[in-house]
Amino acid sequence: MRTSKKLAALGAVALVFATPAAVASAHGKPVHTPNPVVQSDQLAAPFNLDLSFGKVYFADGGLNLVGSLGKGGTPVTIAANEPGTSGIARTASYLAFTTTVTDEATFENSASGLNIWGPLGSRVYADTHAYEVANNPDHVNHYGVTNPSTCVTDALTAAGLPVSYTGQVDSHAYSVASYGRDWVVADAGANTLWKISSTGRISTLAVLPAQPHRITAAEAGALGLPSCVVGVTYAFEPVPTDVEVGRDGALYVTTLPGGPEGPQLGARGALWRVDSRGHVTRVASGFLGATNLAIGSRGEIYVAELFGGKISKVDHGRVSTFVTLPGVVAVETARNGSLWAATMANEDPAAPGTVVQVTRGRTHFWGHVRR
Repeated sequence: MRTSKKLAALGAVALVFATPAAVASAHGKPVHTPNPVVQSDQLAAPFNLDLSFGKVYFADGGLNLVGSLGKGGTPVTIAANEPGTSGIARTASYLAFTTTVTDEATFENSASGLNIWGPLGSRVYADTHAYEVANNPDHVNHYGVTNPSTCVTDALTAAGLPVSYTGQVDSHAYSVASYGRDWVVADAGANTLWKISSTGRISTLAVLPAQPHRITAAEAGALGLPSCVVGVTYAFEPVPTDVEVGRDGALYVTTLPGGPEGPQLGARGALWRVDSRGHVTRVASGFLGATNLAIGSRGEIYVAELFGGKISKVDHGRVSTFVTLPGVVAVETARNGSLWAATMANEDPAAPGTVVQVTRGRTHFWGHVRR
């Protein structure tokens, strides 16, 4: 089951979620509740946020826009006409953002990479699609069903699902984080973490593992599959959606396993730790559409669950609900500890994409982060 199509579809298909209403606007007064407070309602698909240097930066794949929030939450354009932009990260000298060219009819990606804008107007493009074509690191992973019966093969084929395959050539550079003097990119199509230098040199940092799932009778019924599929283990593609650098120097990654969109196969998302050698360890699981993560001031980790409509908190491996937030697609923390999130726009009911503040912190602003 091809996986990056799921993420490509998020920017093109309306999600039936209600976006949160503001619980306070207070004209600069501090907010002391964990309820979402809307800071901007002028976005469409803000897949990632970055809170740096006193501003809120965003990558909006619906508007094909990289920008920051200005007065009143108005988007201030940094880069326009950037197809399928989704990841964004800032340092003192650089701005990095990902772009992907996708056929909206098939959700197939024909180009993808990391844009690195540096001092004195320098522009570097790291072509992850070309690197994937040449290397395809996840060819070592086996996906689908091992030794399927004729009935299982026929059923999956009839449903348009691949039966058994190894990692295929596909790149969807989805999220990016600053990583020392380099960048690390979570590629949802390649199922890989790329390490990319400021000059655009790409190397493979880690390949995320396949995600096995045993199909239940209820799930088979929901997917219209016959009884011979019940009990079969299907190895889905991992689909890494976000990457952040932890306080311990390790990388933390969310995965949104492939398969049908929505909750038909249950809460299969996971949070992973990747050490400097590329060794991957699962930290927590059971997330329903894990599209983004943020690391808190005490080392706690927040996970955006798009299909679960909430942000969960992972603390020493224990998972709890932090706040309900329908349509949440991104989450980020500021240096002062405040937590921010973004939600997707949808058509029915009509609602815009938003950026919200969701912590008890004393910061309350429009577009500028108090330190």
